[in-house]
Amino acid sequence: MKNQSAARQRSPFTKAMLAIVGIALFLGFMALGTWQVKRLFWKLDLIERVEQRVHSAPVAAPAASQWSQIDAANFEYLPVTVQGVRLDKLSVLTKALTEAGAGFWVLTPLQLADGSHILINRGFTPEKQRAEWLKQIEQAGDSSETVTVTGLIRMSEPSGGFLRSNNADTQQWFSRDVAAIAQSKGLTQVAPYFIDQGLPASNPAHQAQESKDGLRSGMTVIQFTNTHLVYALTWYGLAAMVLLGAWLVRRHDKTATPPRA
Repeated sequence: MKNQSAARQRSPFTKAMLAIVGIALFLGFMALGTWQVKRLFWKLDLIERVEQRVHSAPVAAPAASQWSQIDAANFEYLPVTVQGVRLDKLSVLTKALTEAGAGFWVLTPLQLADGSHILINRGFTPEKQRAEWLKQIEQAGDSSETVTVTGLIRMSEPSGGFLRSNNADTQQWFSRDVAAIAQSKGLTQVAPYFIDQGLPASNPAHQAQESKDGLRSGMTVIQFTNTHLVYALTWYGLAAMVLLGAWLVRRHDKTATPPRA
């Protein structure tokens, strides 16, 4: 009786406010669900394009004049080839966790003929080799030998990783942050991307090669997080719950209202 009495006393203003809130929530949840559906199709299209891209023949790496146009959607995982002189003394080790275990990526600047630079991820080395690599980097001399690098374009990884921030002062790198690494090494004209040396085995141009420096290359993991369908169903489910709630409230009001004389 108490609940029925409260229902009878619900004012037109309260009903109007409940209706407005319900409509706003329903439309909001539907909009979010629809947005996630659009993101789902965008992500599926991106995955398809990347799959086609990663299996294509290597092309020349984008020149400095093209760097401002580089973005992940159109260039990441593109197989490229570039020539230059490796600046071994400016190499850095960045933290890595791979199928081969924990260790480090060895990133070395490659100086191109026009004086610009591209960071090359030469490959993986296990943690136990860290001290040896740091010694090699410290003792590295100047080289004028031109080398050819074939690999996949990757986007910079700013800030850090493994829940830790990069520290240029102590040369502790937890992500492949191109801009920060370049600045710490005094490099001014550097590509906004780096290259993972080596091609995946699925690429027709892949060639298995023995690494002379003991590094393991060609370990790029190509994967995309695609949870848009789950989010879309969640938002649409919440919209359905709003409709159900509105129906229950309406039903309760009708049963609680006494019949007219």
